[in-house]
This record gives sequence, C-alpha cells and structure tokens, in this order.
Amino acid sequence: MKLSEAIKKAQSMGLDLVEVAPTANPPVCKIVDFGKFRYDISKQEKDKKTSGTKLKEIKFRVNIDDHDYLTKIRHAEQFLDKGNKVRVQLQFRGREMAHQEFGMELMFKVRDDLATMAQVEMEPKAAGRNITMTLSPLPANKRKRRFSTENEEIEEDKDADSED
Repeated sequence: MKLSEAIKKAQSMGLDLVEVAPTANPPVCKIVDFGKFRYDISKQEKDKKTSGTKLKEIKFRVNIDDHDYLTKIRHAEQFLDKGNKVRVQLQFRGREMAHQEFGMELMFKVRDDLATMAQVEMEPKAAGRNITMTLSPLPANKRKRRFSTENEEIEEDKDADSED
C-alpha cells in the first residue's frame, strides 16, 4: 500500500500510522492508537527489567524421605529454570548434630543432582545448627532438567499457548 493511502486510511479511522519494522523491505507499518502503542512498548520493557534474579530458599533435614527429597529438587529445578538463585539450607535438630557428616553427604548429593541446572556459588558451609550452600543457574542454553515430571511440562505448554 502506498504511504499516502495508508495515512488517509489511518486518519479516516481516527488512528495513527506507526512504523513497526523500519529495517524490513518494504518497511512494515500498523494502524493503531499511538498512545496505546507507546504504553504497550513501555510495559514490555518494564517486564524485561523486572525479571532479575531472586534468591529462593529450600530447606532440608538430614533424614528426609526420598519422595520429599525429589519434590524439593524439582522445586529447585523450577527456580533455577526461571533464572533464580537457590540457597539450600540443611537444618539439624537435637542429636542430629552428632552426625554432621550425613548432612554434608546430603548437600553433596543435592549439588550433584542439580549439576545440570546450576553451578555452586558458595560451597556447603556449616554454621551453628545449619549447613548452607548457594547455587546460581547455568546459562539458559546449558540447563538440562533431570527431575521434571511429564505433568509439569504439559502445564508449561498450556501457559505458553494462553499468552499468545
């Protein structure tokens, strides 16, 4: 469509002619309300800025059951997949303090299980009745989930379809 025709059509509708893709050949334009267009662009930029990294925390106990362990590892994978850092905290209670080596073994197991999703930012360190470790996510192209369930993947696909 010629530029003059497009401008006339936009004016007749009471809207503006906005150039969307100036580098395309020929340039791509849309007939929209310019104020709304600027608002949408600012909203998209704001969404990009607010997706910074957050610190999520997952707490373990020494005698955690296998199923509970897998559930917490899945949550840690989700957090890392979204680009958040994860602090893993292991708490000792009562006589559990006598066998801190079991706690360290569990922390190394967590580190090894999440090796495809994260790198260790702070090694496991004992402080009082806790052992803490901080993990930061790997770059998005190097992440590989190991513990996600099929149902979670289906739910993510549904969310992606509804956003379009």
